[in-house]
Formats: sequence, structure tokens, C-alpha cells
Amino acid sequence: MLKVEDMSPAEMHALLQRQSFGHLGCARDNRPYVVPMHYAYDGKDLYFFTTEGMKTQFIQTNSHVCLQVEEINDATHWKSVMVIGRANELTAAEETQRAMKLITERNPTLTPAISATQLDSLGRAVDIALYRITPEVIDGRQTVD
Repeated sequence: MLKVEDMSPAEMHALLQRQSFGHLGCARDNRPYVVPMHYAYDGKDLYFFTTEGMKTQFIQTNSHVCLQVEEINDATHWKSVMVIGRANELTAAEETQRAMKLITERNPTLTPAISATQLDSLGRAVDIALYRITPEVIDGRQTVD
């Protein structure tokens, strides 16, 4: 039988620091919406960037979000951390510059995609949004031998 136990706060923070990809969950009008998301964690808050669209509309309506991050070695060896908090859009230049720096440092392969998402398929400017998630709850589980 698979044994699962709570992760310590140090283990959860370490996993959030090691990883840079998770699944962002948000909800509006009793409708859940989950999308894969690259993020950066500074030890206190999480940051992500996206183009404006469905998720930004959901967040504008309901800023309560959940980010789930995992490490899976195989079906019996995994760790999962859930961060629940509020997503706040960053608008001040200093905050957005810091967030983009964190995101691109943690996710260097995103740099070409970030540049490409500045324009849509017709060459028009695409609006991007940067968010900070301030955790209210961080919870984690892992399998143990």
C-alpha cells in the first residue's frame, strides 16, 4: 500500500524553489479553470506572466487562485505542493521589472517565447500580464517508502 505523509514547511519551500512549472487553478461563476503555468518563487511570493485571455478574466473576477507544483519520479515516488492565495496583477514598473527578471532567471527557455508573445499572428501587440501570488496556505504531501 502506498504511504503518503505531509511535507515539512522546509520541504515544501525547497520544492517550490527547485521547480518552475505547475498548474494554476482559478474559478469564476462556479466554473473551475486550470492551466499549465511557468512561475518563479522568491521564497515568499510566486510570480507568473501570461497573455491576457481567459485566465486573466477569471482572475479579475475572482483573485483567489491555487498553484499546484509536483515532482514525480514514478507512480509510487512523488511530491506535490499546493499554494492557495490571491493573484494580484503587477502594474508598477519596478515590480514588473523585478517579476520579469525572476521569471526569466528561473525559466530561461521562456525568453524567446516572451519576446514572441509580444505580437500576435497578425503582428499586432499582445497585452501581457504579470501577477504575484501571495500565499495564504502552502500544503504538501509526498510518498514515503
